[in-house]
Amino acid sequence: MRRPSPSVCISAAACLAGILLTASIAPVSGQGPAISVPFTRAQADTGAKVYAQKCAGCHGVRLDDGQANALVGPKFLDVWTAPGRTLDELYFITRTTMPKNEAALPAAEYVAVLAYLLERNGLTPGDRELTADPTFLAALRLTRPQQNAQENSATKKPPAPPFIAGTGSPTPRGSGPAHQTLVSAGQSRDWLMASHDYSGSRYSPSSQITTANVSQLRVACAYQVGETGNFQTVPVVDRGTMYLTSIYATIALDAATCQPKWRHVWTPRASEPLTNNRGVAIKDGRVVRATNDGYLLSLDAEDGRLLWARRVADSDVGETFTMAPFVYDDLIVIAPAVSEFAIKGWVGAFRLATGEQVWRFNIVPAAGEPGSETWSQPKEFPVGGGGVWTAPTLDVERETIFVATGNPAPDFPAELRGGANLYTNSVVALNVRTGTLVWGEQLVPADNHDWDLTHASPLYSATIGGRTRDLIGTVGKDGVLRVLDRQTRERIFETPVTTIENAKAPVTAAGTRACPGLVGGVEWNGPAYHPGLNMIAVPAVDWCATFYSDPKPRYVPGQVFMGGRTVNDKTSQGWITAVDAVSGAVKWKYRSPRPVIGAVTATAGNLILAGELTGDLVAFDAANGKVLYRFNTGGPIGAGVISYEAGGRQFIAVASGRPSRLWTMEHSGSPIVMVFALDSVAR
Repeated sequence: MRRPSPSVCISAAACLAGILLTASIAPVSGQGPAISVPFTRAQADTGAKVYAQKCAGCHGVRLDDGQANALVGPKFLDVWTAPGRTLDELYFITRTTMPKNEAALPAAEYVAVLAYLLERNGLTPGDRELTADPTFLAALRLTRPQQNAQENSATKKPPAPPFIAGTGSPTPRGSGPAHQTLVSAGQSRDWLMASHDYSGSRYSPSSQITTANVSQLRVACAYQVGETGNFQTVPVVDRGTMYLTSIYATIALDAATCQPKWRHVWTPRASEPLTNNRGVAIKDGRVVRATNDGYLLSLDAEDGRLLWARRVADSDVGETFTMAPFVYDDLIVIAPAVSEFAIKGWVGAFRLATGEQVWRFNIVPAAGEPGSETWSQPKEFPVGGGGVWTAPTLDVERETIFVATGNPAPDFPAELRGGANLYTNSVVALNVRTGTLVWGEQLVPADNHDWDLTHASPLYSATIGGRTRDLIGTVGKDGVLRVLDRQTRERIFETPVTTIENAKAPVTAAGTRACPGLVGGVEWNGPAYHPGLNMIAVPAVDWCATFYSDPKPRYVPGQVFMGGRTVNDKTSQGWITAVDAVSGAVKWKYRSPRPVIGAVTATAGNLILAGELTGDLVAFDAANGKVLYRFNTGGPIGAGVISYEAGGRQFIAVASGRPSRLWTMEHSGSPIVMVFALDSVAR
């Protein structure tokens, strides 16, 4: 790929007037004369070639037109001209995180790429070469041009408001679903929450579409979301209306015709560590979602009018929401994701009517809290983690929620964190009213592979040894389905659902290959429980990787804190595994040519429904795994697959479109919801 000509770069620089870096680099102290630019034209030219080969696929040819973070422009400058930021930190992040899924580059190439970034952000090459000397780089910081201070001040974002009142009355005009309706969601032919019901069954009791007639499915309607970006939503349906999300939009559709009813678009007020969203919660006429910049929003289910927005997480330190919220009675339960930013993970409850906090439980305990003794890192060594990917499940009778928590940070050097690191990689049982810890069970202690626990579902009861026991299933990126007794925490069985190799070997600086890899196992869509067959179906990623630890891990605020890097294998595949819910025995397995990250859903018509990254919606015979129906949606599926009834007719809906750059190949597809049903004759 050719490097853009100087005239192109000059033109781009003109377009970025007022936000470019100054033509020199100032000392960290801010005192004394500016230091001359320490890179040459030759280095920048070399860096352009390396960038085109190794970086443009993620960050774009223009450095801001790709699917990864922009490397020029306001967001980049906001990060790297912040007080305290040094050129050494930018070099460190470049060296330890790029290129993705490939071996590390020679130091000279990383220096050249850094020189190219400096040039593209407005600095002029000189006659002195840039070096990787950390002492020299640590003495330098990037600054904005003084002559444009007025323009910078005018365009600077105001502080994010803690609360935003909606227009009109804070009382919604919409209605339902009511508390008792949600409590009884397991029997509902609507799809009232991300995992269908409080037990997280992902099971629809509708039975019009069966193994006998599923081959006659037809597309009933489709809705194009009209946006680019990651698409991971799980739609919910209440009395004929479907609610779904993109990164910024919340949308209501007629669930039978796909005709839009309303659309609300959120404008971010603060930094966004990630841009993913997995759906909404609904109750009493309110549609609740979370945002990547740390807000909870409440919208009127009738027309999408904003009722209120409250900032409940600090995205400036890496706290970001990706999960669908969870609503019970007058409480919204939510937790920030992404352990890699070294957040101190937590789960909190907020008032449905106002968003005011009711309680908060620290997944990474504060000093003196129970569990803090399991962190014995050296003094001043930063640690964190415990991000949450998905909504909890709920034992309604005992009013106990079960939360699946993510990995500790830094991810790979477990010996530096010290101890088991509670309550990361755990099932945490909390009183839903108070947030009081009922129990916690860590399933991947002292994790050194980034093997988050991703789901605490399903909840079900089964007869074992002649007596009925209340059970909970749990899966994560370590690729194991575990079922525990919810009262005694006894492990009933553990069944691998993907390839597991070298899992207990320590991660070293020389590299350790293990399966699952960094993105293996079960991701953000979890198991489905079929009560009629007493069976759990689990989607999984089969993708191994080589893990490299960094002997001197370094924390840069706002950046990923892995403590190393990984290189994924060149090949991958996926599995759907059907497991006996009592014994853990595998009933059948289906191999997909790509990782399976889309939702898996069970129905009373004895079907298992799933989405593949190939773009296929697939219907299986739940009893034996035979493929009965296949339809290509035109884009990869990494989002929700649901089934519901509207107007007395059963529908199947699938959200198709790019889940994220990592999971796409030649064609990423555009976000679209496709709805399927039987023809009137077929019914």
